[in-house]
Amino acid sequence: MTDSRFPTKDAVLALIRSSATPVGKREIARAFKLSGSDHRERLKDLLRELEADGAVERGRNKRVAPPQALPEVAVLEISGVDPDGEAQARPLTWTGEGAPPRIFLLPERKGAPPLAMGDRLLAKLARINDRLYEARIIRRIEGASETRVLGVYRPAADGGRITPTDRRNRTEFFVLPPNRGDAEADDLVLAEILPAGRLGLPQARVVDRFGSTAEPRAISLIAIHTHGLPTVFSHGALREAELASVPSLVGREDLRAIPFVTIDGADARDFDDAVWAEVDSDPANPDGWRLIVAIADVSYYVRPGSSLDRAAYERGNSVYFPDRVVPMLPEALSNGLCSLRPNEDRACLAFQLWIDRNGALIRHRLTRGLMRSAARLTYEQVQNCHEGRADDATGPLADTVIAPLYGAYARLWEARVRRRTLDLDLPERRVVVDERGRVGDIATRVRLDSHRLIEEFMIAANVAAAEVLEARSMPGLFRVHDQPSMDKMETLRAFLTGLGLTFPKGEALKPEHFTRILRRVEGTPDSQLVSEVILRAQAQAAYSPDNIGHFGLALPRYAHFTSPIRRYADLIVHRALIRALKLGVGGLDDAAMERLTEIGDHLSATERRAATAERDAVDRFTAAHLADRVGARFAGRVSGVTRFGLFIRLNDSGADGLVPISALPDDRYEHDEAAHALVGQRTGTRFRLSAPVTVVLVEADPLTGSTLFRLADTAA
Repeated sequence: MTDSRFPTKDAVLALIRSSATPVGKREIARAFKLSGSDHRERLKDLLRELEADGAVERGRNKRVAPPQALPEVAVLEISGVDPDGEAQARPLTWTGEGAPPRIFLLPERKGAPPLAMGDRLLAKLARINDRLYEARIIRRIEGASETRVLGVYRPAADGGRITPTDRRNRTEFFVLPPNRGDAEADDLVLAEILPAGRLGLPQARVVDRFGSTAEPRAISLIAIHTHGLPTVFSHGALREAELASVPSLVGREDLRAIPFVTIDGADARDFDDAVWAEVDSDPANPDGWRLIVAIADVSYYVRPGSSLDRAAYERGNSVYFPDRVVPMLPEALSNGLCSLRPNEDRACLAFQLWIDRNGALIRHRLTRGLMRSAARLTYEQVQNCHEGRADDATGPLADTVIAPLYGAYARLWEARVRRRTLDLDLPERRVVVDERGRVGDIATRVRLDSHRLIEEFMIAANVAAAEVLEARSMPGLFRVHDQPSMDKMETLRAFLTGLGLTFPKGEALKPEHFTRILRRVEGTPDSQLVSEVILRAQAQAAYSPDNIGHFGLALPRYAHFTSPIRRYADLIVHRALIRALKLGVGGLDDAAMERLTEIGDHLSATERRAATAERDAVDRFTAAHLADRVGARFAGRVSGVTRFGLFIRLNDSGADGLVPISALPDDRYEHDEAAHALVGQRTGTRFRLSAPVTVVLVEADPLTGSTLFRLADTAA
């Protein structure tokens, strides 16, 4: 018999979402007039269910709030000033997905000194919605302002000015002549912010100069310094790298007779994986295949606790810009001893993988070896060879090496299709720069079967690595990807319903549910729109010692093993495998085993930092490419809808820019989050995600990465 007085799960969730602050069990019980121990226990169980579903998160004092909600009291940092002069803030610490919510500050008492960029304060927060908060200042935190700013120096009659390169920082800084250093007009400089005076512009002193902003290299330098990417290796790390040498065969298997090939992009310099395949000769595995994935043995050179190890951990991963790489390891290793260059002996960890006729991984064996790559090939070369257009490099390998690779890949791909993974093949921008670092072209990156071939081989090796860790009960780092939260799924369902599409409810969520929706809209005008919204509904992948599986790949266990030159997480997995299988020196040490959760969190954060820096650099290079085309018309689509305007992605280059809400046809616009649309309240005009538009370029600033458009049919 049901208790009509006890609230439903949806009712409790609605109360939590509507609250401006996190709520406790007592407040929920009071709101629904619940009393007695039975009701308290049922409410406790219901809150546990909501937390397990990902619909709420538990914070201080066991109070609950929607996922990624900010706490009731937090330390904030002034991040900028809006066009009306109102200060905006951001949480000092933010571990959620994407950008943090916007925070507007309520007015302080009369006579309070103005807030400056970088000021920190303790504030009480009230949630307006998932992306917007109001903050009432409790107290300012003295001496906590940001001390440095990256910007462009320009001379002035009374000294100079520094304009920040961060588009969110609208503060201009005054530089007195003695504080100018050796900065020249239009130089990119790093400046120290000086204590604020009572009147006039805030002051700064130039502490470093990076050269003229007219030089193409300035664009990636801005991204590097804005995101605090480490670029200088310690003397100890450089010395360790320079003294390294190829190991002997002692304790290693000699794999040098196997004609491995590396397959990478044309501009790649660090080759950390090599592959080979043949038909399995074992009669017990008819029509099966034997593959070998050989990976650079970085763990042999980078030992736990060494200077190299500390430098690699600090970086977490390499960062790739259109004109340069900020490597995780010094060049002597990343492009030298650890790079599987052709016709050179290289230390490796090699997984031998046996798959059956259906592409299922039936067994594997890991060995520490010495290998020698037969050729360095590009994706285009391999694809051309497979299609009958071999060149001098691929011709001799066509039948003996390349054809077997495609044979094994076909089986792996069939297994992937049967697994019904989530495949969001969205277009990716590729910025092509010339020898001087100037943008030559911006194009959509072409996806070939040769790309997918390498991906499938790497996935198979990563699965094998995870299986060894679990089978040996060896602590390590898994690459985990949770299913979307209940909150995001409800938003997605509402959006799909508006398009006449239904999404299953009340059954275990699987990647194939999304794939069915994608197939239904394939080839329709809504195809890209639906793909974008499904992508935004997904959880963010991360590194963790606790395996929860990989939702997107539909795999119960997965670990990153195949890129130790550029990802520290892979190096941790190598060390764990070496220790588990007793493969010699360089295994995971006890200290790291006790810190795996902390290490996983750090590496997840450095990965997000790298992705943001890379995206910012691409935005700036794109703006540089468009800078001399102000006034030109472009065809594009709405790629994002916010309460302050529309983001537009151009069809030909994939460049992104903003149409501010003030530039839309005259109306009062409401942001319909569920429909991903801005709706004019007077005219009913709707601007929806993925809608085709024609825009005119208004501004393209390479220094801030800001690109502004207006709709072509509106007044200038």
